[in-house]
Amino acid sequence: MLLELPVSVVSQMLCDEALLNKALKRALTVLTSSDNSEPVSHTDDAASVSSDSLGEQLFDLIDLYNTGHTQKITGMLLEQKKEAVLQLLSDHSLLEEQVKIALKTLQEQGDEATDVSDSSDRDEVESIGETLFSIVYQLDPTHCADITGMLLEMDSGTLKQILSDRSMLEVAVQRAKSALVL
Repeated sequence: MLLELPVSVVSQMLCDEALLNKALKRALTVLTSSDNSEPVSHTDDAASVSSDSLGEQLFDLIDLYNTGHTQKITGMLLEQKKEAVLQLLSDHSLLEEQVKIALKTLQEQGDEATDVSDSSDRDEVESIGETLFSIVYQLDPTHCADITGMLLEMDSGTLKQILSDRSMLEVAVQRAKSALVL
């Protein structure tokens, strides 16, 4: 499973023991969870795969690239149609290409300074993401991963302001929901 990843990612994992351990744990989780259920066919059962599940799978794969923009790139790629996301999950070379394009776009926009996922305090970022996800889940459990990913593209100051004002958060969730391509 790990050898199906792009060479650059495998090389990074071989040089970084923590990254390798993280990838091994994820692979073992996938393998042990798939032992208990029938494999999902991407072509036959594509409609039944939830958006949250796709988002989690995509996040895990993108995180292996160690770009520092995992949340943002996941949100960007989840804006595509479900069929395109399924193709990204099954074709690692296509995923690598899309990650490179997204990363280049982020760098051209100069978002490094405002990207929440790049802040020096990873615990704060994780806390904001978890808090945001739990609130968005209450408002829209079906699309909470997609909406959370989209909202995490905002700068940290705006996110903190939205989290402190429930009505602003509800408006932001509605806007993100209307922007979703389902």
